[in-house]
Amino acid sequence: MPPLARWIVRMLLAVVGLLGAFLLWAYWPASPPDLSGLAEAGAAYRAEILRDAYGVPHVFGATDADVAFGLAYAHAEDDFATIQEVLLAGRGRLASVRGRDAAPGDYLVGLLRIRETVAARYEVDLDPHVRGIVEAYAAGLNRYAGLHPDEALPGLFPVSGEDVVAVSVLEAPLLFGLDAVLADLYAEPKPPGGGSTAIAVGPSRAGGHTLLLSNTHQPWEGPVAWYEASVHSDEGWVFTGALFPGMPVHALGTNGDLAWTFTANHPDLVDVFRLELDPDDPSRYRVDGEWLELERREVPVEVRLAGRFRWTVTEEALWSVYGPVVRRPEGTYAVRYAGMGTVGIYQQLFEMATARSFDEWVAPLRRQGGLPNFNVVYADRTGRIFYAYHGLLPDRAPGYDWEEVVPGTTRETLWTDYLPFDELPQVLDPPSGFVLNANSDPWSASLEAAPDPEAYPDRLGIDDPPTNRSLRALELLADDDLVTLVDLERLERDVVYHEDSAPVRWARRLAETDAERIAVAGEVPLEAVVRAQELLATWDRGADLDDPATALVVVTLSFVHDAVVDRDDVVFPPSRLVEVDVPDAVVDRAFAAAIAWLVERRRALAVPWGEVNRLRRGSVDLPLDGGPDLLRAIYGVRDGATGTLVGIAGDTYTLFVDWGPDGETTMRSIHHYGAAAGRPGDPHHADQAPLFAAHRTKPVTLDEAELRADAVRVYAPGGS
Repeated sequence: MPPLARWIVRMLLAVVGLLGAFLLWAYWPASPPDLSGLAEAGAAYRAEILRDAYGVPHVFGATDADVAFGLAYAHAEDDFATIQEVLLAGRGRLASVRGRDAAPGDYLVGLLRIRETVAARYEVDLDPHVRGIVEAYAAGLNRYAGLHPDEALPGLFPVSGEDVVAVSVLEAPLLFGLDAVLADLYAEPKPPGGGSTAIAVGPSRAGGHTLLLSNTHQPWEGPVAWYEASVHSDEGWVFTGALFPGMPVHALGTNGDLAWTFTANHPDLVDVFRLELDPDDPSRYRVDGEWLELERREVPVEVRLAGRFRWTVTEEALWSVYGPVVRRPEGTYAVRYAGMGTVGIYQQLFEMATARSFDEWVAPLRRQGGLPNFNVVYADRTGRIFYAYHGLLPDRAPGYDWEEVVPGTTRETLWTDYLPFDELPQVLDPPSGFVLNANSDPWSASLEAAPDPEAYPDRLGIDDPPTNRSLRALELLADDDLVTLVDLERLERDVVYHEDSAPVRWARRLAETDAERIAVAGEVPLEAVVRAQELLATWDRGADLDDPATALVVVTLSFVHDAVVDRDDVVFPPSRLVEVDVPDAVVDRAFAAAIAWLVERRRALAVPWGEVNRLRRGSVDLPLDGGPDLLRAIYGVRDGATGTLVGIAGDTYTLFVDWGPDGETTMRSIHHYGAAAGRPGDPHHADQAPLFAAHRTKPVTLDEAELRADAVRVYAPGGS
């Protein structure tokens, strides 16, 4: 072999060896992090965890901090992976585990100055008592990590109270649509929306009882999936309800004296400002005739590329007097959003949870230092019921089109205040005896005494059209002079679309479209289109297990959604799609695609809905009724292999509370999966799913004697 050839071979062998060594290093399982020092974290806290027959944790302690410590440990037992991921997201380090798909979120943490905001406001917006709760919660997570290092992500622990708070500061604006606005600026697809249903019925309509239905619609897994738990502190923090992974306090539920729940509303809480840059120095922008300097910093984002191999990229992050700045080819824009610069959500929620009267409960909402949005529905044992279109609605200057980009050249557009809480649309103890919201406008919150839309100018950005759920709930409640807990349970599982709802209008449009045009557009047989239209004409607007036409309607809407929203395989709430002017050609192709999908996967167009609509979790595979924007709300993804829609969101944790005239309280709840939703193989991974599918609930109590009598396991965090 010539010398040159031998040299080339040696070099190739060396390269192969180096590549092999790199791959071996990158993919060889890493040793668990050494967290032995955290095994005794939180030694000063004393908590006791009782697990009931469904694995739901009930945490007892002498102090509020004790139960926060125990709550963290219990939730870590059930879904440690998700908690860790939300903490990493709050640190801006999720891409170091998830890879490049998570990198934009990590950059967002730097762009929005999440960590700086928390550092500056942690001791301002949270009083010492709530900081103690947050820090005890962090200690509970640290203790779990110390005892289970094989489950811990490298570089995350120990976590601090500021890490816990940072999660709420990041998630809050994403829940009201900041990500959608940024997606517009970056020309990225927008995420889908969702929904919830909340109803309170007072004694005048409930025969002396007071009722509350909390039926929030969330994803069934992930960072904003509900977790059920109760806390019992000798200091007075006694509460049962639901929270997200990483939350040290409940988002909603009841303390026995009062209860509340939320539904998402969609006020305009984000504004975009066009900046005028200095043509000679693009680091400066003009405001009121004065050139100001853009604040610039570098945001490092660590991205996992392969195995343990990570690469850090650095991106520019700019800031103006309006807020974060985004450079685009067509211009430079600043963004301002409600709640920017505050970290008081947990302070507000804790005060609400420990309130014992309406006045105490509403006081933290009036301060407007926490939650940036959400409709809120409230009820208590005294018979008081309440609804508010809650939100930090910017007090904007008149004379501008705030739905569009506004000038970033004058402080006249630089709003700093919000509409006072008492001036928000709200209803207290209406003559009709009930309040409700289902992600709809505040003007339909009750039959009488609802807010007047003329009193609220357009610049406040209140824009929530009716949903099927709001129309249907009003229809059912208006026809029922006496509402019982059984009636409320029946309403919650209603599977009929209102005559004026978006899905019904979509079905009419599909049935009346020229069949030949659909066949040509979608390249499907004309006779199949005709049969599909005949099936739609027979649809009774119901979505029960046996209905033969619902699958055709919902699958068609999923294909329409794919085309409009550019996000594959998610059934979008059709109440929102009706607001979109979808071209005929898009609808024709979507209808044809649905016909072809059902014929190919199910060998029929008329398929019982329960055979298509499924709850699937491990070995559990159950039929579901309900569907998009129904009171029984189910949203699914198409599974082409089985010809089914597999539920991923909708009805999740549902709570009923009934205060009787004799002082007796009845509470019932259900979770779509179970307490250990993040632990495949655990007995409680999906043990509530059969109840959920059958519209059954389980009893809830705050009575310690009952809980201890029924407990199947009692232990201290870290104990057996």
